[in-house]
Amino acid sequence: MSRTDADVIDALVGITPGSPLDAIRARRPEARAHAQATYRALFAPEAPGNVTAQERFAVGGFVAGLHGATAIAVCYAARLAESGASAALKEAVDAAIAEARTNGPYGRYSAGPLSREDTAGLSYRVGAATRRTLCPRLAAAFEHVHMLVFHPRDAAPAALQALLDAGWSTTDIVTLSQIVAFLSFQIRVVTGLRTLAGRP
Repeated sequence: MSRTDADVIDALVGITPGSPLDAIRARRPEARAHAQATYRALFAPEAPGNVTAQERFAVGGFVAGLHGATAIAVCYAARLAESGASAALKEAVDAAIAEARTNGPYGRYSAGPLSREDTAGLSYRVGAATRRTLCPRLAAAFEHVHMLVFHPRDAAPAALQALLDAGWSTTDIVTLSQIVAFLSFQIRVVTGLRTLAGRP
């Protein structure tokens, strides 16, 4: 996963040219190309704007960790290191994953028939020691990402305001949300392909 011109899903699954899984992916060339183009746009954009490479890979690793996708989290951690991040930042991402892991989804529905499915659960707040290393922007991002992964129906204006207060612009927030959505897609595709290959 060290090269943005190499297909990231192929790399994560271990797909080699001419293999059965390569043939399966070749049946949907547009889906394959679009997935790779999305990865490049989010993690190696020509115009990165205000969201740094370190923030992008830190968030990618955190999302993968929340989903329990350890191998994918390791790959994003490697990219984080390649981006020039300190060992302390990588350790802080790992610490945040350990703090934030839970089961879900959680949340509350508006009053009505679905309210019986309301489920209380962890609303993550970055620990003090981890927060010091992450800095306010990443700490706010991690808390927001946790909400998107585990409390999707609890999204509210206050959650977006916390990001704005930490220095994320509205454009940055869109990028952050796109990274979360892409990781959810990528994890499911990789898991499915690895299952087809008989790999854990």
